[in-house]
Amino acid sequence: MADEKWARQMPHFIFLLTVIIFCTHALPVWAGDSRRFATVPALAVLADGKTGVVHYIVLQIEKDLRQEGPTIQFNEIHLGGGSIVSEDWKEGVKQAVVAAAKAVGEDGRDWVVTIKNRSSNKLTEGMSSSSAVAVGIMAAWRGDSVRPDVALTGTITPGGQIESVGALLIKIEAAARAQFKTILVPRGQPADADWDLSQLAASWNVKIIEVATLEEAYLFMTTAGR
Repeated sequence: MADEKWARQMPHFIFLLTVIIFCTHALPVWAGDSRRFATVPALAVLADGKTGVVHYIVLQIEKDLRQEGPTIQFNEIHLGGGSIVSEDWKEGVKQAVVAAAKAVGEDGRDWVVTIKNRSSNKLTEGMSSSSAVAVGIMAAWRGDSVRPDVALTGTITPGGQIESVGALLIKIEAAARAQFKTILVPRGQPADADWDLSQLAASWNVKIIEVATLEEAYLFMTTAGR
């Protein structure tokens, strides 16, 4: 009788085991306290090419014990202020993840990074926010806070270098209007412009600092530098 009962239950047991195995391989396995968060400001220009704006990028890092990453997820749902992002914007985030992982001494294989760009724009393009994303990832991982009065613009490379961006003057002006006290820009780029950096900083009552690397920007933009 016991054997007959077990035989009747066997298909249900096999089905349950199959579901468990599938879920184990299909879904990440999270550590209980592995989620880390950060929000960073980013400078952008509207489609008219003349108006600068500040938007905020919310990011979350979780650990995937399968170590098949880094996995990058983009939350582009407009509900809650999210915007669709272009392929080059996503490529900038990918470079930011690589640079940030190197900076904190990780390979990122167990990282799942979720990014949401909170912007009034329906579509956000370009790679100038990538350096700010890299700082945010590092801050989330290390447990440092992002300073609310510092903004950064620059294209990050996988090696952690911060390179020039378009419409720099417009972005600086947008940050100044938004009451940021310190604005970090790619080192050397203001020298190529036809405007005087010191005069602009004085007129807008802001401090403009040139940075060349991710680590340098991180010290200015987070509580790690205090």
